[in-house]
Amino acid sequence: MESGIMTANHVRSQAITEVLTRPAVQTAETRPLSETWATDVFNLTKMEEALSKTAFKAVKKTVTTGEPLDPATADIVAAAMKTWAMSKGAKFFSHVFYPLTNITAEKHDGFIVTNSDGQAITEFTGSLLIKGEPDGSSFPNGSLRMTNAARGYTAWDPTSPAYIMWTANGATLMIPSVFMSWTGESLDKKIPLLRSISAMDVSARRVLTLMGETDIAPLNASCGPEQEYFLVDQHFAAARPDLLLSGRTLFGAPPAKGQEFDDHYFGAIPERVQVFMQAFEEKLYRLGIPAKTHHNEVAPGQFEIAPYHEAANVAADHQQLLMTVMKATAAEHGFLCLLHEKPFAGLNGSGKHVNWSVGNATQGNLLDPGTSPEHNLNFLLFCGAVIRGVHKYGPLLRAVIASASNDHRLGANEAPPAILSVYLGDQLEGVYNDIKAGKISVSSDGGVMDLGLSQILNFQRDPGDRNRTSPFAFTGNRFEFRAVGSSQSISGPLTALNTMLADSLTWVADQLETQLEKGLTRPEAVAVVVKELMELHGDAVFGGDGYSSEWHEAAVAERGLRNLPTSAEALPVYTEPDVIDLFERTGVLSAVELNARYEVYSEQYINSIAVEARLVVDMARTVIYPAALKYAADLATTYAAANEVGISFDTAQVKIIAENANLLLSTATQLESALESHDFADTKAHMEHSATSIRGLMETARGYADALEAQVDDAVWPLPKYREMLFIK
Repeated sequence: MESGIMTANHVRSQAITEVLTRPAVQTAETRPLSETWATDVFNLTKMEEALSKTAFKAVKKTVTTGEPLDPATADIVAAAMKTWAMSKGAKFFSHVFYPLTNITAEKHDGFIVTNSDGQAITEFTGSLLIKGEPDGSSFPNGSLRMTNAARGYTAWDPTSPAYIMWTANGATLMIPSVFMSWTGESLDKKIPLLRSISAMDVSARRVLTLMGETDIAPLNASCGPEQEYFLVDQHFAAARPDLLLSGRTLFGAPPAKGQEFDDHYFGAIPERVQVFMQAFEEKLYRLGIPAKTHHNEVAPGQFEIAPYHEAANVAADHQQLLMTVMKATAAEHGFLCLLHEKPFAGLNGSGKHVNWSVGNATQGNLLDPGTSPEHNLNFLLFCGAVIRGVHKYGPLLRAVIASASNDHRLGANEAPPAILSVYLGDQLEGVYNDIKAGKISVSSDGGVMDLGLSQILNFQRDPGDRNRTSPFAFTGNRFEFRAVGSSQSISGPLTALNTMLADSLTWVADQLETQLEKGLTRPEAVAVVVKELMELHGDAVFGGDGYSSEWHEAAVAERGLRNLPTSAEALPVYTEPDVIDLFERTGVLSAVELNARYEVYSEQYINSIAVEARLVVDMARTVIYPAALKYAADLATTYAAANEVGISFDTAQVKIIAENANLLLSTATQLESALESHDFADTKAHMEHSATSIRGLMETARGYADALEAQVDDAVWPLPKYREMLFIK
């Protein structure tokens, strides 16, 4: 390691040594689930134990129906919450909120105050529980707040339970909250989500009432988001500036073996990863997060965890908490957890499939077709409303999953295309097509799966296969929004889904009311409404290969669907009149709040690409080019010495290295110049420049760098390679 050549590779070599010799992480003995489940959550069960019957009844009503909580009861809850938290050793509390950054934010305060004698006492009142005051101008706000107008408020959300977060030094009481400006605009992702649930509830109740339902409990969306992620050893990550600062590898030649054997998917989980997963899930269970499955994903080094379905607001909070705990636990086990949608080129990226449905305690899951969906009138209307929503607001659904990182994934082999369509499956598609044609036929089940093996029990096959190329697929009793990115908050997608459903259910109710007033029976009225709905919006239904070029052409040319492959094209949808009208009409977001989100997300898109581009320039000049230059010089010296003694070598390799190194350096200079461009007509033009000019130059630079990696001596290459990061655990 003492020569100049070997010094360049010292960090990489040391990383490999550290990973291979790392001792196993010692984990605490796990306890039964019955002893750990939700032990760190101040949920209704603990409230019932701690509160008077009157106070508990009031809180429970707030949690289940959204009724406001009076200040006196808030004081009682605050006192009980403080007592519970301090019994666990907590000295601090924090309002946890969800600004427009896709991550959580916290402001910690102590329970401590001093009295006139200078003695320390603890205090936590209803007013402290209900309201906090972080700086409102220092978070993304889309010009809603100026720098000199900094006041912002957090406010307790009683529908999402408080919990304890532990560190090595103690515990903190965490209180899920909304975040708003002094002037009342939403600065977060929770307020619009709660509004969208309320809007959907109002519209759904109207439909159910028209359908003759009399006992209608509050309706809510439910969600079970599947989280995909990569694990890379911290020693490798420390030697990769691109991973540390952008979350993905901006350079890296493909390894000889990738995922082509399909041997990693659902394969045996590496022991070190399994230990991490078990420790991680133990923490989730203490926090009341119902982690249900985990497994290897398709790409080497890629994994997935999926929780059980919960109410949408709680699921969104839990998803944010899950990502936080996942990254912290991974670090404890010597891993860097990568939530970027495409951390490794040429391999499957990571998504966050949002499984979404809607229902209540009295009517159940309204997206469950039952055994005969053609006779399940409520299902036909609610599922039809979803079809209408996707057809009318498909571009909005593309916009809410838009990001610089997710653009790498959409439309590739592991992710759905940027054209939003609905997959229903053969059975349901047949039912809706029959209604469109003016008839109703009896649906068929899937039949019995008989393998002819006596030791394998026969089981009922699903009536339809799954379509993994659809961005929005029906999967039995819910829809799976598969285009959501792994690093994203699910609140935005859920807000859009609930809002478009509220709008469609209002349309359904209007049409249904008209038909019932004509004297039609409810089944007759439903048939007329669904028939019209399919005639107007059936073009959104597609059961074929969403990756095929034929579909891309037909979707646009024949069905009028929009293809928005980049976020630069998708994000301006936030400013379109029909989208503004949708959110204003439903009361979910004002035009000002919506425009603020366009500004924030556009700026994040531009900044994300700019950070990556600066990294490309820096790594090209200071890491890759020097290594290539040094190796080329050493080769040239060796060739010259060999010629002196009459030995001739083919010099093609050194010429290739020199050519690629020079082209890399030249491209880095062009990229630097492109980053300095600033005279854009508007934000959209700036985004298009980032999507085309800057990203194009980044890909060109990567091509030269990856070619150098394939030519330069492995012993002197400075960056950990794909084969090491993906396969050494």
